[in-house]
Amino acid sequence: MTPLPDGDTDSARLRLGVLDIGSNSAHLRIADLCPGEAPAPVRSVKSAVRLAESTDRHGVIGRPAVGRLIGAVREASAAASAAGVGELLPLATSALRDAANRDDVTAEVRAATGVTLGFLSGEEEARLTFLAVRRWYGWSAGPLLLADIGGGSMELAYGAGDEPEIALSLPLGAGRLTRHHLPARPPVRKRTRKALRAHVRSVLKEATSEIVERPAPVRAVATSKTFTQLARLCGAPKRKAGPYAPRRLDRADLHGWIPTLAKLPDEERARLRGVKASRAHQILAGAIVAEAVMDVLGLDGLDVCPWALREGLFLDRLDALAAGRPAAPPFGTAGIIVP
Repeated sequence: MTPLPDGDTDSARLRLGVLDIGSNSAHLRIADLCPGEAPAPVRSVKSAVRLAESTDRHGVIGRPAVGRLIGAVREASAAASAAGVGELLPLATSALRDAANRDDVTAEVRAATGVTLGFLSGEEEARLTFLAVRRWYGWSAGPLLLADIGGGSMELAYGAGDEPEIALSLPLGAGRLTRHHLPARPPVRKRTRKALRAHVRSVLKEATSEIVERPAPVRAVATSKTFTQLARLCGAPKRKAGPYAPRRLDRADLHGWIPTLAKLPDEERARLRGVKASRAHQILAGAIVAEAVMDVLGLDGLDVCPWALREGLFLDRLDALAAGRPAAPPFGTAGIIVP
């Protein structure tokens, strides 16, 4: 384990880098971990990779996106080394994990950068994100329900402790549904929206029967850029208000926005409050999924949590550090050590 810079040789401290490769971006977050303290952010590096939009209907990621991914991993690895990172954990989520040419892409990245990409299962993503949400809200939140919409998948989790009792990963990512169920260019007709809504509801109803049978959660929580941007679209505070500003997405407000999103081209969606250009193309699918989740699970709204998967990874490693345990998977298998 590499000690922190500036002479700190305490073996219970660690500078960890988490490289999260998602559907749209590769995001490196570096934080100092010390038992008894919250992860202390050090640096963040983000690069666009746009894997989802470069994946064809056969699940093959195109050459331009592979090139962007290699560049992003190379940049992140250099930044981690320059920052004195002791462990680098490079993980890809569903956009690469589920790609038909996943093995070829990861081999090419390894050959070009020396970095071996690891993968989390969807259920492990749900578990780690749930951990982050639990730590953010604390035990007073009671039983929690978590929903997270990514580009390729959607994660759901339910539980009363640090570990969820139920952890699900469903093929309901905003990018995936946009590619397979919506036209390349708006407007999106009402019957097309109804068909997508019916598909999403069908998947959710079948998958969430066990959640529905459990006691109602005291707090229902959403994480991810999709939920954050939808909440802002519906009037939640701006990012500059800080992480402690309460943010909520109400089902009734979201329902009213869906017809508008269906009419607008991407460039006009990107002018709406909270919607980024990089996610404008898939924001309608994200909205339909978000509304369906609340409908199927009988929720009037979702509180939006600023902590998500990356924070869950930091917290999981911090727990092992505090207990004096060796790094558990995914840390023992997926990462590389930065010299």
